[in-house]
Amino acid sequence: MERKLFTALQGDHAQRLNDALSKQGFRRSQNVLYRPSCAECSACLSARIRVADFEPNRTQRRVLRRNADLRRNATSPWATEDQYALFRRYLDHRHADGGMADMDIFEFAAMIEETPIRSRVIEYSRPAQGDEQGRPLAAVSLTDVFDDGLSMVYSFYDPALLEHSLGTFLILDHVQIAREAGLPYVYLGYWVPGSRKMGYKARFNALEIYKGGQWQDLGSPEDHTAELHPLSVDPIAEQVARIALPEARPMTD
Repeated sequence: MERKLFTALQGDHAQRLNDALSKQGFRRSQNVLYRPSCAECSACLSARIRVADFEPNRTQRRVLRRNADLRRNATSPWATEDQYALFRRYLDHRHADGGMADMDIFEFAAMIEETPIRSRVIEYSRPAQGDEQGRPLAAVSLTDVFDDGLSMVYSFYDPALLEHSLGTFLILDHVQIAREAGLPYVYLGYWVPGSRKMGYKARFNALEIYKGGQWQDLGSPEDHTAELHPLSVDPIAEQVARIALPEARPMTD
């Protein structure tokens, strides 16, 4: 049974609240911040890459070379028909039975556009092939900009380009964007011990997880299997009491 701790993200202080809670393992979904708070396990661990310490391994360097012809374009959070068409192909191939499988274009637009904080849509286009016109979309990432990094809220890519390892490439490119902007972290969402679906995140070095109220090096993934046990969960009242909220700024005339 899944349980989440969440709060609305709205008003003049939305950006500061998002920055503060994201450092404590929260994630954004439109105008809501949430953090898993299940009663019987604490397996969902927020993960981020330390940009200054990250070095791509041999496989990741090959991914960068394989995608050298992709062109990046960072835009405002505005949904387009081309994005939705790519999103549908991605879902139908990768997550046909997932919770987002029935999203229509209006729900997709809400996911992209309903953001009360600083967000960007980062598009990656590829060279045209055959009778194609222009540069077709290969991948898209909805990305939030924090005071200390970039958060990859949701990404999708062309399933016909599986050999390009675009999921890995998007993370590598976000590390480069953060490095160029002087931002120390790239937030990847949640990593779950023992999950094959989430296992790719552990292949990025300089990875930290939020555990026990602090960020720490991932180390060996096998060291975190205890989070699957019911006794790993703190009472919900203690979890809430430990959340640090941003201080309210005084009103000015």
